[in-house]
Amino acid sequence: MTTLLWGVLPYVTFALLVAGLIWRHRYDRFGWTTRSSQIYESRLLNIASPAFHYGILFVLVGHLVGLFIPETWTHSLGVSEHTYHLFSLYGGTAAGVLTVAGIVLLIYRRRTNAPVFRATTANDKLMYLVLVAAIVMGMVAKLSHSSGDGYDYRESIAPWARSLFTLQPDLDRMAGVPVLYEIHMVIGMVLIALVPYTRLVHMFSAPVQYLFRPYVVYRSRDPRQLGPRPERRGWEKTGS
Repeated sequence: MTTLLWGVLPYVTFALLVAGLIWRHRYDRFGWTTRSSQIYESRLLNIASPAFHYGILFVLVGHLVGLFIPETWTHSLGVSEHTYHLFSLYGGTAAGVLTVAGIVLLIYRRRTNAPVFRATTANDKLMYLVLVAAIVMGMVAKLSHSSGDGYDYRESIAPWARSLFTLQPDLDRMAGVPVLYEIHMVIGMVLIALVPYTRLVHMFSAPVQYLFRPYVVYRSRDPRQLGPRPERRGWEKTGS
């Protein structure tokens, strides 16, 4: 089971991610979108969407720092383990709460607005379920091991994660990892595998072409021509 979860599943997840992105870009390029429903309702969306996007961005940055910045690097910068733990605990919890609040508002909006609800697919519902489960389980795991300096995942999970890139997973590092962290990681890998097949695929889109496209030229009308345009010759109204 250890080999399956921590030596095989990560590569299956990565393969599904890459294959899904290639397939989606090749066969569903015009479906590579968030399928925005702003046209149906915008007041609540203007609150929920920024909350979710800023929250999930902070969560992602926190995971990248925690997994791929070695502990020796932060120590060399003068950041003690206790300081790092407090920042991870409070900062990560705040980011998680912001993300979940945004998701809850988005789900409430979809459920209470008929046109938005009709535009919600089974795929969207699955995505919301897995996303909420991943965020909530990460918060539960962190808060359940918050006493003292908490669980030091940078001595176990982080080195294992980095070892995946060498194609030699350090399975011994995963021995003794708390069950809640393991559940969070499995759900997280399921979420990553689902990304190309859901609206979350838009996170891989960047409007780079906007930097190089020609300017859109706008021409103002002569103020004297404001109002109804004068009738052109040849199109006069026929007699009454």
